[in-house]
Amino acid sequence: MRIWLPLQRLVSARYFFEFSSRILPWLGWVTLLILLTGLGWGLFYAPTDYQQGESYRIIFIHVPSAWMSMFAYMVMAGCSAIFLIWRIRIMDLFATSTAPIGASFTLIALATGSLWGRPMWGTYWVWDARLTSELILLFLYFGVMALRAAIDEPRRQGRAVALLTLLGVVNIPVIHFSVEWWNTLHQPASITKAAAPSIHLSMLIPLLLMALGFTLLYLYMALQRTQGAIIEQEIDSTWLQERLSNNTIETEGGTGK
Repeated sequence: MRIWLPLQRLVSARYFFEFSSRILPWLGWVTLLILLTGLGWGLFYAPTDYQQGESYRIIFIHVPSAWMSMFAYMVMAGCSAIFLIWRIRIMDLFATSTAPIGASFTLIALATGSLWGRPMWGTYWVWDARLTSELILLFLYFGVMALRAAIDEPRRQGRAVALLTLLGVVNIPVIHFSVEWWNTLHQPASITKAAAPSIHLSMLIPLLLMALGFTLLYLYMALQRTQGAIIEQEIDSTWLQERLSNNTIETEGGTGK
């Protein structure tokens, strides 16, 4: 029991709000710096690909977006599992905040993949195993958001959405291994191979920077959205009223009012 009480405090809405408020400003600046560095390097300093020419540079947006579409869903599924087992409400709020962000990354991945496919394959879309399973992932995100909007009672809502999210996890390995399981147009992995990556270091470094930047961007947006959800649910609580009042006083003091 003595061990459980500190853990309860760590996952409370108040602690999450206070912790995220402290790290969000720093996280925002670090994210911006990494994204600008990776994007500038990838667009202006990385060499031209000898086969794809300049069109390959879309990978600096497409690959991190595709990575984040799967990563965000796994985070959402992990939070859903914790919520189902231990009924930790903040996990449900974080999963709720993740869904539209993950859907946005998935949509960007599909759009940039189509733009890349036109010069490479001669068409914007084919019912390729990788593309089709990524499209299913987008529908899963939409389904999670639609189900949450359709149920008003919070406890029943959280349980139903968590179950749907966990059922959708089966699609993640399908996306990842689709290029190995089926004969597809999509190129195989060039970074996460057992041997050395087939992509040149001058292209690999900015790609990894963009992947890190997108991961931090997801975390930044998810923390902000979760804070908004906490404010909506805890607006009548004493601690939140005090916190918002203190923020208002500090803001007015900083502007000289």
